[in-house]
Amino acid sequence: MSGVTRIHHGAQAAAGPLLQVAGARRAALGEWVIVSTPDGASRRGQVIEVSDRATVVQVFEDTVGLAAASADLKLSGQVSRAPVGEELLGRVLSGAGVPLDELPAPIGSALRPVWGAPMNPVRRSKPSDFIETGITAIDGMNTLVRGQKLPIFSGAGLPGLDLAARIVAGARTARDEAFAVIFVGIGITQRETQRFLAQVEGSERLEQSVFYLNRTGDPTVERLLAPRLALAQAEYLAFERGMHVLVVLADCTNYCEALREMGAAREEIPGRRGYPGYMYTDLASIFERAGVLRDRPGSVTQLPILTMPDDDITHPIPDLTGYITEGQIVLSRELDRKGVFPPIDVLPSLSRLMASGIGKQTVPEHRQWADQLYAVYAQGREARLTAAIVGESGLPPADRRALAFAERFEREFVHQSGRRTVRESIALGWRLLETLPREDLLKIPDEIWAARAAAQGEGPERPAAEATP
Repeated sequence: MSGVTRIHHGAQAAAGPLLQVAGARRAALGEWVIVSTPDGASRRGQVIEVSDRATVVQVFEDTVGLAAASADLKLSGQVSRAPVGEELLGRVLSGAGVPLDELPAPIGSALRPVWGAPMNPVRRSKPSDFIETGITAIDGMNTLVRGQKLPIFSGAGLPGLDLAARIVAGARTARDEAFAVIFVGIGITQRETQRFLAQVEGSERLEQSVFYLNRTGDPTVERLLAPRLALAQAEYLAFERGMHVLVVLADCTNYCEALREMGAAREEIPGRRGYPGYMYTDLASIFERAGVLRDRPGSVTQLPILTMPDDDITHPIPDLTGYITEGQIVLSRELDRKGVFPPIDVLPSLSRLMASGIGKQTVPEHRQWADQLYAVYAQGREARLTAAIVGESGLPPADRRALAFAERFEREFVHQSGRRTVRESIALGWRLLETLPREDLLKIPDEIWAARAAAQGEGPERPAAEATP
């Protein structure tokens, strides 16, 4: 890129936030553009397409009332950059990086390109360190690991954002290390913004967090910019300041809707359900910026939150997200109706990196413990469906015990009013399992029972269980 400023007078055409400029052949992808109008107003933009026919500039601010033919477009010769640094911790910014906390604009310690690249797979180190979220159904059953990307699949009206606030306020690393949280609100309402900030405000995490908030009334194109601004900040804190950074993205469905809107403005041929054919690649360019680098300190962990349209997990947005990420946390409308919070359905939920983050960092029997809870709860869910047909009295004794276990599991294990450490979560799970007879607990080897009995000062055999008839 030459770095020389060039000015072009007038745009050839306009479509929503997009301006087509003829003759800008020296433009470069990602180049920063200032759009000025005769009344003295200016807007920021970026080159997103270069061809022999025209150069397309994406304007980040509102374009209502913009007379494209009379506008001056100044191509700066520089890619768009954002200020990053520890100075931004504790700040609340818009999706374009403009302060919303009535403080001066951040200067930062450095300027970094907004449109960063995914991590080189050769330089990646395998994620293996546990992050304690304080949520039992996550820490115990679907453990989050540093450098992982673990999305939360929510539904309309389900408390996905409230769960995110709980995680932001309660997340801890296993050791006492520098830790920061970056929250990105993408197309969220003013009410959701205020509720989220109110839940986080009383925690010690506020001073170690950065908030990028794109609200429903903000320009659509800003939804595409906000996560990239946040990730530029996250990468700086992680790989140049050695911090462990958790990035929460909510709501990724609004991001994909913005992609579809921009594709329509560019008159692109739509793909599946009207979304752009490159949506998978675009999402991957965000999600694949999470990870751990082999020769650098720090890590970037992502917790994307998305709303499944019509609760359809096969919809293109959750479907493609599931391909890119390492598992998913699925929220249940049935549990939400029962008053369970967080309404996490552990059966379809999955953390593919869980095995790397448990064991030595939690308890040695964590894997077998989680498998046993999962197995009995799954049996209880099946028994619930059968009981709806034949009645509970028609179930065999083992299914009746599993059915009672499932009710307690949802009411006591999944539901929680406050933060729990992973040790507290595991102890609670053991108390539930020990209400069942030994013949119902085949996932746990005898040596684990023997070790627990020895630790509790009992004989080699597990004591008689408080079996549910």
